[in-house]
Amino acid sequence: MEDKNKLNEPHPIPDEGMLCDLAELYKIFGDSTRIKILYALFDEERGVGEIAESLGMTMSAISHQLRILKQARLVKSRREGKMVYYSLADDHVKTIFSQGLDHICE
Repeated sequence: MEDKNKLNEPHPIPDEGMLCDLAELYKIFGDSTRIKILYALFDEERGVGEIAESLGMTMSAISHQLRILKQARLVKSRREGKMVYYSLADDHVKTIFSQGLDHICE
C-alpha cells in the first residue's frame, strides 16, 4: 500500500538541462535503423560487418548509426586486433527497449 501512495506523490521537475538530455536520448530511439541495431545487439556483441549483413545494410550506414549510439552511451565497443565489436552499454538499454515494446504491445 505504501508503494502505491508514493506513485501518487508529485515528482519534482528535473532542471532544464536534464530534460533536454532526456529528450535527446529519446530522439536516438526515434530512428528505426538504430532500433534495429540495438535489437541486433540485445543478446551478443557483434562486429559492424555482421550487423550490416544481418540488417541488409552497408557497413558505412551501420558505422554511422553506431557512432551516434556510442555518443549517446547506448552501445560500447571493444577492439580485438583490427576488429571492433559492439554491445549494449548496460542493462538500462535493455530495460528501456523492453519497456517500450511492452508499452506498444498493450
